Amino acid sequence: MNNELFNALDALESEKGISKEYMLERIEAALLTAFKKAFPDAEISVVIDPVKKECRVFKIMTVVDQPENPATEISLADAKKLSRRYTLGSQVKEEIKTKNFSRTVATSAKQVIIQGIREAERGNLMKEYENKREDIVTGTVEYIDPENGSVIVNTGTSNAALIKNEQIPGEVFKVGDCIKVFITEVSKETKGRLVTISRVHAGFVRRLFELNVPEIADGTVVIKGIVREAGSRTKMAVYSTKEEVDPIGACIGNKGARIAEIVNELNGEKIDVIKYSEDPSEFIAAALSPAVVKNISFETDRIAHVTVSPDQLSLAIGKEGQNARLAAKLTGCKIDIKAE
Repeated sequence: MNNELFNALDALESEKGISKEYMLERIEAALLTAFKKAFPDAEISVVIDPVKKECRVFKIMTVVDQPENPATEISLADAKKLSRRYTLGSQVKEEIKTKNFSRTVATSAKQVIIQGIREAERGNLMKEYENKREDIVTGTVEYIDPENGSVIVNTGTSNAALIKNEQIPGEVFKVGDCIKVFITEVSKETKGRLVTISRVHAGFVRRLFELNVPEIADGTVVIKGIVREAGSRTKMAVYSTKEEVDPIGACIGNKGARIAEIVNELNGEKIDVIKYSEDPSEFIAAALSPAVVKNISFETDRIAHVTVSPDQLSLAIGKEGQNARLAAKLTGCKIDIKAE
């Protein structure tokens, strides 16, 4: 039995990366808890020797003249039968043979051990996901829930649920599809979802540009801000740390190749790449593109009045106010748009 236990621990360590020392601690605690339930009044000691591959359980009793509680006390005469060295006040260890484990004890110990394995596995997964947080991972669609539309994605580390609200509107998946997802959050709670993945988060678009545009990856082009209404439109402000590098051109690529790849990944979502400026007027005018702005005045630092020609008004506001709404989020200003 002991050999089987230690062989199983060796397999757990090699196959799942669960430390043998960690599991031995859990097993010791499990046995201690189980035997205390079986012997509620006794003092129990568990000794595990990984070298000898032995697991022994002892009931500890105190040597007294007249025992009142046989669960915790033993007479001097009885103690002397075990060893002549025992005297009054000595601690006697009586081994409880593991083969005499009751079914209740064995079940209790097994439950705690299984729980320990699950916690260790979750801890290992958490460490792996923490290293990937706010990054993109590529996974395979394993299952699609027909009731709520959640997509179960095998990320290579574990399965994670891409819930409906985190999917780009209009996109359709099928089992076996290879998809990219963005890890937004890793939970430290013992219950519930371990990891939250998304395709609608603005960080997803940011990482796609970082992966596809070398100038962003090496820091030549910097993403100053990004706002998004997934499935419809993204606005991204960029600037260059080198005068000779055009930040917008770098993001779009030769004949639009770079941005086309990202748009394709986003299911046709429109992306406005604009040049960031420290000048609020220039920045707001750029953020309202593709509309052409005639004039900008400021009521306060955060309230701007924008004038456009009548034929540009609907373009500046956008469908259902989307262009103006995204421009306001990107610039951090409330924007009031009127025709000239």
